[in-house]
Amino acid sequence: MPSLVLQAYWKLIHFDLYLARGNFAALYDRVRQYPIGNTSPSRGTTEKVCSAVDMACIWYWKEALCLQRSAATACLLKRYGIPAQMVIGAQQMPFKAHAWVEVEGVVVNDKPYMPEIYAVLDRC
Repeated sequence: MPSLVLQAYWKLIHFDLYLARGNFAALYDRVRQYPIGNTSPSRGTTEKVCSAVDMACIWYWKEALCLQRSAATACLLKRYGIPAQMVIGAQQMPFKAHAWVEVEGVVVNDKPYMPEIYAVLDRC
């Protein structure tokens, strides 16, 4: 588990650099093109990855944005053979945007009702 938390921390840094440069397109492409690992995921892998990202966010030196957290989660899940999708949604009034991760249509790193609050703009 500690190495998974370190991997998650590294991913948070990696995606923070994209955001610091204002390069959403590169972040999006990185998540969309991230390869799904060849390994068969073991039972509980999704929960372990989500917990590791949560732990890395606690120790991160600044608040991790939902986009950064979701990008890191989606890529780590893909690395471990889970076909995760980062979902980007928005609501009109008041305008808010949000990102979360789904596996087989189920929200895994946020509240399960996110798709009811936010209109889905894209999945990658």
